[in-house]
Amino acid sequence: MTLLWIAFAILLLPALWLLVSPLRQAREWHDAQQDFEANDTSAEQNVAIFRRRVESLEAALARGDIDQARFDEDRLELERSLLEDTANDQRRPLKSPSSGRLLVPLAMLVVVIAAVIGYQQEGAEGDLALYAVQQEVQSHPEGSLSMYIERLEEQAERQPDNPNVWSSLFPLYRDSGKVPEAVDALERLIELEGRIPPLLAQLAQIRFFMAGRELTAEVQTLVDETLEQDPRQPTVLGMLGIEAFERGAYEQAIGHWRRAVANVQDAETAESLREGIRVAQQRLGVEPETVATSAADGPGIQVRVTLDETLVGQVEDDATVFVTARDLEGELPPLAVVRAVVGELPMTVVLNDNVAMSPQATLSMVDQARLMVRVSPSGQAMPQPGDLFGQLDNVHVGESDAEPVEVVIDRVFE
Repeated sequence: MTLLWIAFAILLLPALWLLVSPLRQAREWHDAQQDFEANDTSAEQNVAIFRRRVESLEAALARGDIDQARFDEDRLELERSLLEDTANDQRRPLKSPSSGRLLVPLAMLVVVIAAVIGYQQEGAEGDLALYAVQQEVQSHPEGSLSMYIERLEEQAERQPDNPNVWSSLFPLYRDSGKVPEAVDALERLIELEGRIPPLLAQLAQIRFFMAGRELTAEVQTLVDETLEQDPRQPTVLGMLGIEAFERGAYEQAIGHWRRAVANVQDAETAESLREGIRVAQQRLGVEPETVATSAADGPGIQVRVTLDETLVGQVEDDATVFVTARDLEGELPPLAVVRAVVGELPMTVVLNDNVAMSPQATLSMVDQARLMVRVSPSGQAMPQPGDLFGQLDNVHVGESDAEPVEVVIDRVFE
């Protein structure tokens, strides 16, 4: 924050300089005006012009060009004009060069106060504090998730009306198992942001799981309110699919999940929904949907995935493995996703357009990609503390049957 206020001070300096600048030139301008007025001969020039015009009228009268009445009328007009010009030449006395100096510091004070109050009202000082907290925890030798939550809770007390505080706390509470705190944070966020579909969907989902995957009256009310605003809300549709699957309504579950897949943005979530569809189809006794990973279908990347020896034994063989390709700039949705289990490691998979989430974001659209592999013991599409992961950047997209690149799962997500 200190650097921010220093930056503000530096930005205010030019404005304050412009306010002070007239004072520095006041004496020079005063002397110049005084000299101009002392040497001003406009009054003498006006009198000389008047006399020449009167002489011209007298000559015209003597020649008989005008009569006496016309002469008197024109002379009266000349005298009136001379009086007006003379009156305009009268000036008020010049004030001292130092007069009004007290107004300048007052104006400077008003500018500074207005800038500070304006930033406090319209600026993002609270969000800057949140960023500082994040940087502090990341650089702390003993930085941890619990420390991060503790620091954010302190910010929640200081700025309870900042929605970004609660939007940061909610997923941390949820992922660390503090469900009541997560609900409180989410409800506070809804109070601040309004009852918008994404937030209502999150609240419906978390209350659904708190109720043992039961569609209670409270959950149903939230579902109805969400779908009334957004009938394609993927979080609610995914939850309804789970509820239908639990009671054996597999066709209904497939319908909900298909609609959710069509609207979800996260590749891992989409793949999880597709896996649910395949399982439901198996329960119905129909041929499950499959996603081909043929190495002959266009450009792609062949990836060999291995688990670091130091992490062997930390996860069960049935833990989910997500292999994802993304664009380097992070501007597009995931370009390709393959899902497997730890028991299949080490394994080689092919990422190409056949495993893309949508035709609008495919691996063939880029020359290089970032490979990300994550092991999720919970099978959740969103990263959770304790997940294992590995990453490889700047991977060339070429022939799918080229030599595989290797990604080692060697880190733990905190």
